[in-house]
Amino acid sequence: MENFENGPFLPVPRAGVPPVLAQGRTLTQPQEMAQKYNQAAQVPVHSNARVVNQGTSSNSISAAVSSSVGAAATGSATTKKGQSKNSSKPQSSSGTGGGTPFKTMELAPAARRKKRKVSEKKLPDRVAALLPESALYTQLVKLEAKVDAAIARKKSDIQDTVTTPPCAQRTLRIYVFNTFANQPLESGESKSSEVPTWTLKIMGNMLEDGGDSSSDSMVNRSIHYPKFSSFFKKITIYLDQTLYPDNHVILWESSRSRVLHEGFEVKRKGDKEFTAIIRLEMNHVPEKFKLSAALTQVLGIEVETRPRIMAALWHYVKVKKLQDPDDPAVFTCDPPLRKVFGEEKVKFAVASQKLTQHLSPLQPIHLEHKIKLSGNNPSGNICYDVLVDVPFPLEKDMSVLLEKMDKSREIDDYDNSIVAAIKKINEHRQRQAFFLGFSHSPAEFINSLIDSQDRDLKVVAGDAIRNVEKEHRSEFFNQPWVEDAVIRHLNRKNASAGDVAGTT
Repeated sequence: MENFENGPFLPVPRAGVPPVLAQGRTLTQPQEMAQKYNQAAQVPVHSNARVVNQGTSSNSISAAVSSSVGAAATGSATTKKGQSKNSSKPQSSSGTGGGTPFKTMELAPAARRKKRKVSEKKLPDRVAALLPESALYTQLVKLEAKVDAAIARKKSDIQDTVTTPPCAQRTLRIYVFNTFANQPLESGESKSSEVPTWTLKIMGNMLEDGGDSSSDSMVNRSIHYPKFSSFFKKITIYLDQTLYPDNHVILWESSRSRVLHEGFEVKRKGDKEFTAIIRLEMNHVPEKFKLSAALTQVLGIEVETRPRIMAALWHYVKVKKLQDPDDPAVFTCDPPLRKVFGEEKVKFAVASQKLTQHLSPLQPIHLEHKIKLSGNNPSGNICYDVLVDVPFPLEKDMSVLLEKMDKSREIDDYDNSIVAAIKKINEHRQRQAFFLGFSHSPAEFINSLIDSQDRDLKVVAGDAIRNVEKEHRSEFFNQPWVEDAVIRHLNRKNASAGDVAGTT
């Protein structure tokens, strides 16, 4: 209960009230025979680093191993070289130190190829070709994708419902009465020496199923409705200015008082009866408007929100079949709509703007109460019923449902089992392709495998990206990157010289 005693609206609340993760590329494991060949070759690998930033070098190369006769022997390798502030000259691929200083600048850092992310639960095309029975599994995967999409949409709808719950109309019964104390008798004598006072009270109860629930407190019911003050945006009380010249207007605004209350009290000193005027401005979210007579005749509603008014207009156009078949964005006005818009045809995009002139803010509720200081105490036996929008208490139930939807451990376990099975099937398919290619033509298969491994080793060693013949021509040093490479080389050389001087 908010109490306003000897001042405007001094509220007195009622008692009792991730870090960023770096994603790496997944590298496929080489075949067993390719690994044995790599170990047997024992070729020393020298990584040729590219200068990316001053004092930092890195190299990351990945390559796919090709095979003949449909063999699936694949391989990739990646080498990384960390920061080396005191490195002077990078090693050449041949292991000698006679390389040119521009050797590390011969190419700009190559852009990393984006690896296409393949669905882990999808069977590879080659496996599907070998297993005709996999068509049923593919259909189940597509069906599962549709079900997941439907669940995601419903989950989004539930989240929106929790954020903005639906509302239902209920009747709020408002009680206005006053109490008094220490008032003089009719003969003019006073019962006590204390100052006579009176208190104006404004309270409310929600009606359930058409019955009066005034005997029950709003807090003690099974259904917890919003507090009384939440239904109002502004409350203004006008007292008799002749009796209270200094403070005859009492104002309460929801924007200034964030605390919700079950009711309001205004207490003043006095022994004279008068009529108090109370103005209540409802707090509708979203805001409601009163429709003009012409628009009310068309839509059949008097007070509503703007979105529902537009929905009612669209429904009227659809039922009357007024939408232009040639231009769906335009509708034709029949005689009732012509009174509203004053045009033959109107676009849906501008209909909302044209309806603004037919919408007006709701008028405040005007109540009058006579402050009686004799007779029954409390005084006042009149109540007022007002329709209000009450949100459904679904937040708790919906939140529990969302938590259950997120905790799908059983489904995740099944998905992991499917992924492991598909991975195993793909490994068996690669082994089959490898041995099948070897059985068709052993000599040709081994030669192609050796050539593939040789190309991979050259790429890892950095020899595959060099062209020694071009480096001997002057045109090679007239490329756009040369100037930047020279500056980087000199800066690195000066930094190295400064470090050496600092140590001595």
